[in-house]
Amino acid sequence: MDYTGKVAWITGASSGIGAALARELAARGARVVLSGRNEARLTEVAADCGETLILAFDVRDDAALADATAAAIAWKGGVDIAFANAGISQRSRALKTDMQVYRDIIAVDLTAQIAFSQGLIGHMAERGSGALGFISSIAGKVGVPMRTAYCAAKFGLAGYADALRGELSQTGVSVHTIYPGSVATNVSRNALTAEGAARGRSDKAIDEGIPADVAARTMLDGIAAGTREIIVAEGGEKAMGELRRTPDALLDQVAAMVANGYMEKLEQN
Repeated sequence: MDYTGKVAWITGASSGIGAALARELAARGARVVLSGRNEARLTEVAADCGETLILAFDVRDDAALADATAAAIAWKGGVDIAFANAGISQRSRALKTDMQVYRDIIAVDLTAQIAFSQGLIGHMAERGSGALGFISSIAGKVGVPMRTAYCAAKFGLAGYADALRGELSQTGVSVHTIYPGSVATNVSRNALTAEGAARGRSDKAIDEGIPADVAARTMLDGIAAGTREIIVAEGGEKAMGELRRTPDALLDQVAAMVANGYMEKLEQN
């Protein structure tokens, strides 16, 4: 994929991986749509990104999402690439974690990202082109202690992406699931505690993780190469992700089922 002139929409674009993706996409010639809740921080990111559109809203607000989707499509006549990136992590034992923490994390990291995608897939399929990037996590491949809610959401997002990839395999729309390990962002500082408060401090592994700009380049290189599962990790985290990588042959098998009329047969029964 050549990103020049493409319209790329990113949720969670005000910081971390989202902001790094925006800057790298702009450097590769894309026009970026930036979304998040903090308009001031989105404006700071936009200053580095050339031609941009800022759409600030809460991804859990369905009406605001619908309005933003219409605005993003109308801006340049279509959205070519979309990154479902908004999310929040967790640092608490399951035995101590309030159920509302599970609801809040799944609402942001899973349900809202599905809604974001659902608003675009019809548009992309009708055009016969497009790419969807879902930011899961190594914790969406391997269950990691102190992150039960986060793992549930990220595993769920990967499952949705896998099924969606099969369904869209004959439309010209590609689906890419991205599995970052430790990337140097504020993810652990903003993670929720057992009571649902922001943790307020970082992890050594995160602080010493892959720089966000390096991670963004790896992600975009993977999409450009057509890689369906993109693991962005080092050391033991990379090894864990690779052990759980879905074989391309299995992904091809699902696409072949769709090509052979699997969905049509189910709809007729």
